[in-house]
Amino acid sequence: MSEKCQFGLSVRDLVKLALAEDIGPGDVTSVVLDDLPKKGVAYFLAKEAGRMSGGNVAREVFRQLDPRSRFRQLVPDGADFRSGDRLAIVEGKLSALLSGERTALNFLQRLCGIATLTREYVRALGKYANSIGIYDTRKTTPLLRHLEKKAVVDGGGRNHRFGLFDMVMIKNNHVDAAGGIRNVMRALLERGEIVQRRLPVCIEARTCDEALEALVVGADIIMLDNMSPQMIRKCVTRLKKLAQELELSMPEIEVSGGITPEDVRRLRTLPIQRISVGRLTHSARALDISMRIELFD
Repeated sequence: MSEKCQFGLSVRDLVKLALAEDIGPGDVTSVVLDDLPKKGVAYFLAKEAGRMSGGNVAREVFRQLDPRSRFRQLVPDGADFRSGDRLAIVEGKLSALLSGERTALNFLQRLCGIATLTREYVRALGKYANSIGIYDTRKTTPLLRHLEKKAVVDGGGRNHRFGLFDMVMIKNNHVDAAGGIRNVMRALLERGEIVQRRLPVCIEARTCDEALEALVVGADIIMLDNMSPQMIRKCVTRLKKLAQELELSMPEIEVSGGITPEDVRRLRTLPIQRISVGRLTHSARALDISMRIELFD
């Protein structure tokens, strides 16, 4: 992830706002350490196993509080760690270490939690991980989307669209409001943006008939929502038959709808290419990580 996200706040700006929220006009406790000659070294300790993500955000916290601080990440983003491992070490002013502790941990625990949960889903694919991707959604924490989507990638997952601007995604409410998939697609094509910007088109289908209609209007991805494995297999069979009859390219098939790792094990043998999981970001548990400080002269 770049320091500056094309859409959204940069890591620098996010950290600045997070520190302002926590410290406000000043840390009234840690300020007593400002005049002490001693410095400190702090290390982030994993209290459970997981997957690393967010090291650059933790580094930025201490850089802003003490520009002369030195941060060393011991476990790179995307790598696994065990309980008891040291994830990173930071050296700097004691007051900066103490003032930045909670903000750094809040970011780190959250992002490692997302990466770790994503890893669980990817592992549930087993040998099918080469042919099926685990995708995130837009169910992210406001303003933290680019960090959380990077954490998904660190966990071995893949990113769906970033926002409402980089993919056409026709969902149930669009279809119902416009009176059908064809009506939505016709209106979008008339505007010309799909063709001009070469935007991919994903269409959500609640039934096999909607999936067939999505194929005919030119969907690149057909999302089969809340369907049983039997219904998914039946729909894909019908889609392949119709695509062959009409000499159309077969779109990628995505499944969604409250999917758990156990569901992934049942879905992985189906003729699909994508599994989208909102839980990766909206329900990931923060990992248990602590920060320990040691003094030196």
